[in-house]
Amino acid sequence: MLHAMSQAAHDLWTAPATAVVLASASVAPAPASPGATPRAATARPAPAAKGHRRRVLVVEDEQDIADLIRHTLERGGDIEVAVALSGDAALAAATEYPPDLVVLDLNLPVLSGLEVCRILRQRSATATVPIIMLTARTSEGDRVTGLDSGADDYVTKPFSVRELAARVRAALRRGRAGEGPQAATYQGAHLTADFDAVSVQVDGLAVKLTRREFELLRYLVDNSNRVLSRDRLLERVWGYEHFIETRSVDVHVGRLRAKLGTAGHQIETVVGLGYRFVE
Repeated sequence: MLHAMSQAAHDLWTAPATAVVLASASVAPAPASPGATPRAATARPAPAAKGHRRRVLVVEDEQDIADLIRHTLERGGDIEVAVALSGDAALAAATEYPPDLVVLDLNLPVLSGLEVCRILRQRSATATVPIIMLTARTSEGDRVTGLDSGADDYVTKPFSVRELAARVRAALRRGRAGEGPQAATYQGAHLTADFDAVSVQVDGLAVKLTRREFELLRYLVDNSNRVLSRDRLLERVWGYEHFIETRSVDVHVGRLRAKLGTAGHQIETVVGLGYRFVE
């Protein structure tokens, strides 16, 4: 069984001319009939050098949506996409060949998107892989639950495939770009942070932050006493272009303030402009 799972995950990333879709980690993909074209198969564009192609794992149980996302992302030739149709298939693929980014649907068979997200965050090979969650749930509580489980962002259904593709490419660019020198530590009246050790404490007690909350805090601290617009935070912390509209900044700032407790007031809202971290 383990050998079958490993081989299926290998096939998921290495099919030379057609996309391989894995429906369940326990069943390897069935070979196509001679002369037939699989429903999910599409001719790949002329790719860039293989070493420069980024791997994106799309986890979506609706085949038509998965195919549309894959086709859009692969159009430029610099991204290769694998599709998993269930939660267990996604874990098998991500374990065997860790992707550069995961697009993860919330409602999945076998394992839910939230469970998959939590497991990926617990594994060292995928702990820092960006995860963009797809969900039909639009309440703030649902968004917060997704972010707290380890997702870096969320896109609500129905969604624009072009916008999703822009978010994916921005996240991939950000993963390659360096941010330059950053402060290694911060010591305030209530807040203590060791950014190299990924440690945050408030009044001597450890504070557990998600990866995105941690990156947001670090960027705010690095730019102490400067007003940072929402667009600038999207660009520097999320890597998104200005034209993309999202409430991720507001949700993350609110959650970060709450977790920082007595130090939360150091993140000020500058009405009409953005946010500022004050000493």
